[in-house]
Amino acid sequence: MLARLERNISLNGLSPLTFTHYSRQVAATALHFQCLPTELNPEQVKDYLFFLQKQSKTPSQTFFKHTVYGLRFLLRAEGLPYEHLHLPDIPCEQKLPVILSRQEIWAMMQTAKRLKHKLLIGLLYGCGLRCMEVRNLRLRDLDFDRKLLHVVQGKGKKDRYVPLSDHLIRGIKKYIADEKPQDYLFNGQMVERESGVHSPNYSKRGIQWVVNHVAKEAGILKNVHTHTLRHSYATHLLEDGVNIVAVQKLLGHENIQTTMIYLHVCQLPEQLPQSPLDKMFELCRRSGK
Repeated sequence: MLARLERNISLNGLSPLTFTHYSRQVAATALHFQCLPTELNPEQVKDYLFFLQKQSKTPSQTFFKHTVYGLRFLLRAEGLPYEHLHLPDIPCEQKLPVILSRQEIWAMMQTAKRLKHKLLIGLLYGCGLRCMEVRNLRLRDLDFDRKLLHVVQGKGKKDRYVPLSDHLIRGIKKYIADEKPQDYLFNGQMVERESGVHSPNYSKRGIQWVVNHVAKEAGILKNVHTHTLRHSYATHLLEDGVNIVAVQKLLGHENIQTTMIYLHVCQLPEQLPQSPLDKMFELCRRSGK
């Protein structure tokens, strides 16, 4: 059954990490009831999901979601309808992304002490890369002459090219001369805990730590993670007048609706209303009150 679940997830174009998340929750369900999940009745599933919802300590209720999605894929793999377990619909959370100002990005670049950390932040923001994409960046993906970065097999297994800043090119060349990487731009320095094998590239946890640590050191109070820099990249492009279709291609979004969310957070000059507080102060100064 687990093999069929893995096959179904793979055929739907999802990553091995997705299978790991879903299979763990499906296995936890089976262990909880000491039977296969497909042998449960809808009331048992509802009780279990309610239990997970109450136990979840994260706002996104990650375990709850992974359990529902994992069971959905399991039912599909076993040729059973969703109604077999009466699985609930999970509404999409309508949350706007956290955006850093250009001054905050600059503060992070100035605060980072190591060149490697400056480049990580610069690539995540300056090229709009995902954490996975900056981890998998190889020397052969850098085209300094054309000032382009080749993102190979990003999310959805799609390639794309993004512009490479002159400032990044100078920094990367210095880093390569000093560190002499052979394959991946950022070599791994940690042993992966789950596999016990040395990772050839920089770990996901390592990159997340760098971004979070540097943001705190820079005095930024916003909740900053690796994707925050990508959000800021997209928003600043729109504010600079880049059209939404071009931004979609640079981000590697399959659906433009995903890119449209940045229209809700970008500040275009013609769309910015004046705060009524500013208007009040202006009128009162003019009247001498």
